[in-house]
Amino acid sequence: MMNRRQFMGASAGAVLAARVQDPPAGAYDLVIRGGRVIDPSIGVDGIRDVAIAAGHIAAVEPDIAAGAAETIDAAGRIVAPGLIDIHTHAARDAGGPALALQDGVTGFVDAGSAGADNIDPIAENIRQAPQIGCALLNIARTGVVSGGELNDINAASVALARGAIGRNLDVVVGVKVRLSDSVVGANDLEALRRAREAAESFDLPVMVHIGQGYSPLRAVMPLLRSGDIVTHMYAPPPNSVLDDRGRLFPEVAAARRRGVVFDFGNGVTGHFTWEMVERATRQGLWPDTISTDWNIRSGTTGVVDFPNVMSKLLMFGMPLTEVTAAATTNAARVFPVFRNRGTLNVGAPADVAVMELREGEFEFVDNYQGTRTGSQRLFPFATVLDGRLVPAGA
Repeated sequence: MMNRRQFMGASAGAVLAARVQDPPAGAYDLVIRGGRVIDPSIGVDGIRDVAIAAGHIAAVEPDIAAGAAETIDAAGRIVAPGLIDIHTHAARDAGGPALALQDGVTGFVDAGSAGADNIDPIAENIRQAPQIGCALLNIARTGVVSGGELNDINAASVALARGAIGRNLDVVVGVKVRLSDSVVGANDLEALRRAREAAESFDLPVMVHIGQGYSPLRAVMPLLRSGDIVTHMYAPPPNSVLDDRGRLFPEVAAARRRGVVFDFGNGVTGHFTWEMVERATRQGLWPDTISTDWNIRSGTTGVVDFPNVMSKLLMFGMPLTEVTAAATTNAARVFPVFRNRGTLNVGAPADVAVMELREGEFEFVDNYQGTRTGSQRLFPFATVLDGRLVPAGA
């Protein structure tokens, strides 16, 4: 059986060979001028122009003299690789990916909306999305169910999961399991083992949703391997990443050292508190990736949009370059489907997020209606996808 890495690798040579030839003067399709370019993948943080030709990055230089068919004035704004949100539910609705694109999200992962019984329509929404997207298959055959999809462990069928992955290898990049007590109860460790078994058949990672779990994380962490993802990393007790005295569990630190990815996962209910963020970051537990847990109704919640979620980590002192890395370069490294994304390197597909970093007083909300006031907030300004400016409201 061909796994996803083999499937994607069949065309990798053609993709990686797509390079931009030096265009003649004035032949650029688009130049983004005068913005603060932040691209951790190439070590750039400074005022630059970004030139695009034939859908790829053609140049990133302090002052590009050549003209272009179209320009974006980015003076006073942030120019970053297109944002990659590794925990969304964008594909639940056919129009979700296009809405996320307006916020600068040029790559997304629908994280467990559907299981073996209902992944096919989700996969089709992803195939029709304007930007690159993929999905994590929920180990529960029903996908996410209000009230808990895994309270009956029989819903976690390895055989059905394998079949669903096999018929959607172009879309499915991993397996998701929710371990909250209300979702899975005492079945949590068995559900994780079954998710692992299904994923390993295709050499895929597992994303584990933590928060208010039945089993302590000291029992969960040893079951995770390099490349697996822990989302909602700042979920409060019971059974959080901190012990009863507020100290980081050694098993959490050990998991990170062996390559387990820790993801913010903003969400709406039960996924983080300001106190947990404060205590964990003081002990060095910053997110490897920043994600939103976004859906089409998120504009009316504390999520709002991806730049707003990024701003919450800025408020706690995470440097802008590291926040940008967590939303772009780091996220692109988690799943091979994004291997040539999350970068403005010459020759890469020209996916770009232009954002405004505004100064002032901005109120941010956690999942328990706690509020904090920050002095900076990122706002989406413009999105470029495959070298083309995305029309506002498209």
